Amino acid sequence: MTAMEVDYQREEPSTCSLEEGCVPLGDVKDMRLEAEAVVSDVLFAVTHMFVSQSLSSGLDVAYINVETREGKRYCLELSEAGLRVVGHGFDQVDAVVSAPYHETVYSLLDGLSPAYRDAFGNALLQRLERLQQSDQ
Repeated sequence: MTAMEVDYQREEPSTCSLEEGCVPLGDVKDMRLEAEAVVSDVLFAVTHMFVSQSLSSGLDVAYINVETREGKRYCLELSEAGLRVVGHGFDQVDAVVSAPYHETVYSLLDGLSPAYRDAFGNALLQRLERLQQSDQ
């Protein structure tokens, strides 16, 4: 390319107006979908876990309710920053709770629930045993 040429890339047509403040969908994660994936990934190791229907979720944040096997209930916030506890009950966001963010749901639950840790370890052990049996 010479100094006078311009590298032009055609923009994709937008489905919304500038006033709506839209961004191309390829640049944004839908946190509701991410939250559903989180729930399906660890549901086996907790008593209850579901995406909150009463707290407002969107592209930038979603809320997940979880009850550990010990019977403790939490409301988790999922955002680009990670996961953190925001309340000690379903659908509760408490402004005074200042829990740290976790990169994964595994590390968050590992700190909250010894029974989660046991269930996760047992599931991992069972998978390894199945792999070993299939190799023989």
